[in-house]
Amino acid sequence: MTKVDRPVTEVAAGILLDSTGRYLLGQRPEGKPYAGYWEVPGGKIEAGESVFDALKRELQEELGIDIQESEELLVLEHDYPHAYVRLHVSIIRQWQGTPRGQEGQALSWELLTEVKPSVEPLLPAAWPMLEKLRSLKI
Repeated sequence: MTKVDRPVTEVAAGILLDSTGRYLLGQRPEGKPYAGYWEVPGGKIEAGESVFDALKRELQEELGIDIQESEELLVLEHDYPHAYVRLHVSIIRQWQGTPRGQEGQALSWELLTEVKPSVEPLLPAAWPMLEKLRSLKI
């Protein structure tokens, strides 16, 4: 149940986690809310789409990679000024292709062992995702 009286935007977010303990962040491009902020890749879930199908589509569109599976990490809600979002966050450990910013966005591989990413600012909803990921002791 949402805490606000406005539409909920369902979003699939995927944390790409490589074998060396790094995760990928992307920078929001100009023209989008919070342009310049760093986030976990993903996007809106379309009507009739599963979380995994949305994640597969979004990561193909944004990064040019193909995923075959994901692990659910958590679901969280965040009230941004422009939208109330419910984020379905998954971990992706394997993919085909090399992640590249297909929409002109910068990408940064970050070490999970570091408390703060080397890039900033980070979208507010990204912090609980990263804290949860670190708590798993991966």
